[in-house]
Formats: sequence, structure tokens, C-alpha cells
Amino acid sequence: MISKMKKIALFYSYNTKNTSKAAKLIQETFDSQQIEKHNVEETNEEEFNAYENFILGVPTWFDGELPNYWDEFLPALEELDLSGKTFALYGAGNQKEYSENFVDALGLMAESIESLGGKLIGFVPNEGYSFEHSKALRGDHFVGLPLDFEVQPKLVKPRIEKWVEQLKKEF
Repeated sequence: MISKMKKIALFYSYNTKNTSKAAKLIQETFDSQQIEKHNVEETNEEEFNAYENFILGVPTWFDGELPNYWDEFLPALEELDLSGKTFALYGAGNQKEYSENFVDALGLMAESIESLGGKLIGFVPNEGYSFEHSKALRGDHFVGLPLDFEVQPKLVKPRIEKWVEQLKKEF
């Protein structure tokens, strides 16, 4: 269970429609006092390093790329030791139009975090999704929560609610 003392940092871009919508639902599903939101586009290493528990909003852009703001923050992140820190990832993707690289950015971010010593939680089964390939897939689980606002909009909220209940046990 989540320690009452340790806040969870929720880093995402405030300028992204779907990632922001998901962040709001995540915060509402958790005890909102437990979550501290941060705009990744305006953060720095010191602010990021102040936490032990993280939820990162990492949508996939273009043909399986990290968004610019995460791509630009990665060099700073690589200077940090993430040992002992716990990360849960979520991200938007489109499994129909980008079936060959569905939520690849989650996989790219997971690799970076693990290479720096961070621990990943919040793996989600790939059941109920239809895509060709994803860098976010390990076996039959995603390294975080994929959300498809275009193809499966009615599943976004229930998937977030189920995932947050899982995170409450894993953090």
C-alpha cells in the first residue's frame, strides 16, 4: 500500500489533450492529495529527483517516437541515479492508424528508466488491444498503460480505474 508520507509525482505535458485528460482521471482515482502534478516541459533535474514514486505520461508521437519534451529531458534524466525509485508509465497511442508501432514511446521510456536503475510497475496485459507491433510489449504485457482515445475511447476511464487500483498495491 502507498505510504501516506510519500507523494507520487505525476509528470506529463500540460499541453497535450489526451495525456492531460488521462492525468486528471488518474489523479481523481487516486486520493488527489497523494499526487503532485508537474509539467514535464518546465521541470528540472532537482524537481524530478525530489521524488521516489512516479507516474509518467508518455504518449507516442509520429511513427513510434518519444514526444519532443521527453526527448529533450532524457539527457538530464541520464545524469540521475534512479536506483530505489519506482515508475509507472501511461501513454496514448492509436492501435489502428499506428498499428506497427503502437505506444512505442512507453517501451523507449521503460528502457531508459531501467538502464538508470529505476523500477517499473503497472504492467498491463495486452488483451483487448489490436495492433501489429509495440516496443512497449514484454511477453504478453505492456510496460505501462496504453490508452487509445481514438479507437477505444469508452475503455479509457475503466482502464485507468483498474490500473490505479493495481498501482495502489504496487507502489
